[in-house]
This record gives sequence, structure tokens and C-alpha cells, in this order.
Amino acid sequence: MDRVSFFMIYCAIFGLVVNFAAAQTVHVVGDSMGWDIPPNTSASYSNWASAKTFMLGDILVFNFMTNQHDVVQVPKASYDDCSDDGAIGSVITAGPANITLNSAGDRYYICTIGRHCEAGQKLSITVVSSSTPQPNACAPSPNAVAPMPPARLTPPPPPPSASVALPTSFLLLIISVGLALIF
Repeated sequence: MDRVSFFMIYCAIFGLVVNFAAAQTVHVVGDSMGWDIPPNTSASYSNWASAKTFMLGDILVFNFMTNQHDVVQVPKASYDDCSDDGAIGSVITAGPANITLNSAGDRYYICTIGRHCEAGQKLSITVVSSSTPQPNACAPSPNAVAPMPPARLTPPPPPPSASVALPTSFLLLIISVGLALIF
């Protein structure tokens, strides 16, 4: 295979990887605190989640020490009761645990060890699909006297380093391998 053909194939694969990497975000649950008993009840995880948008294909990373914590998805009633009744899937006991968000809707996660959930080690999120329209808080109300100019949306600030590091590292690896094969 000549260098031009190889370069064209490499560029096509690189384009696919860039599109895939941009389509998912890695969310480290609790950021630097990780998946642990929060110092001030569940407000820690509620506050953490309220600043995020969770999309289909995103990945939740629950950082915890094996045998000290676990994580399981549960229905809302079990989340409210801190019970693993009706668990959705198996309890994940080995940390860190990576969970890919593969369907839209509300998701509830708890730690089942001891009274960790009661102490606030539980997470509630809403997963949206990329085609789900987001409400426009700047849209004019029907009672407005004059039409409002269209809102100019600015992109959100960059995600925490963990959200960028994985796709960026992968892309750098692909670029390095491709350049090594070309030269």
C-alpha cells in the first residue's frame, strides 16, 4: 500500500474516532471525592449532578476501593428507601466501576454496604438523548409585549480534566501510531 492510500485510510479512521470521542463524556462521580460517604449527606452528589448534563453514551466512573463500597442501579422507590430491592443489574463490588448510560430517563444508584446510602452515598441523574429538545429558558412567554431577540447561547465551560483526558489520550495515541507508520 502506498503512503497516499495509507494516509487517506488513516484520516478516515481518525475522523471516526474524533466523532466518537466527542459524542461521549466521562463523568467521574463526585469528582475528586469519588464514590464515598459524603461529608455533608446526599447534597454532595445532588450538587455534583446538578451541574452536569448526562447524555446517551456517556460513562459514569464510580471511583471506590473494592470491599469498602459498591454501586448498584435501583428503581426510585428503592433509592428513596436505600434498599437494593428490585436492583437493575448486579451489584458492582470491584472499583472503579464504569457504567455506560445506554438509555434515556432517570437513573438511581446507591451503595449497599452498611448504612452508606442512608449517610448520603446515593446518586440520582437524568439521562437525555442527543435528539431530546432542551427547554429554552430564554424563550419569550406568550404574554410578552415585544418579541425577544433570539438568545445567543455560549458553549459550557470545559469539563473537568477526567472528562477530556480519556478521549484526548486516545487521540494522541492514534495520531502517534499513524505518524510512526507513515514515517
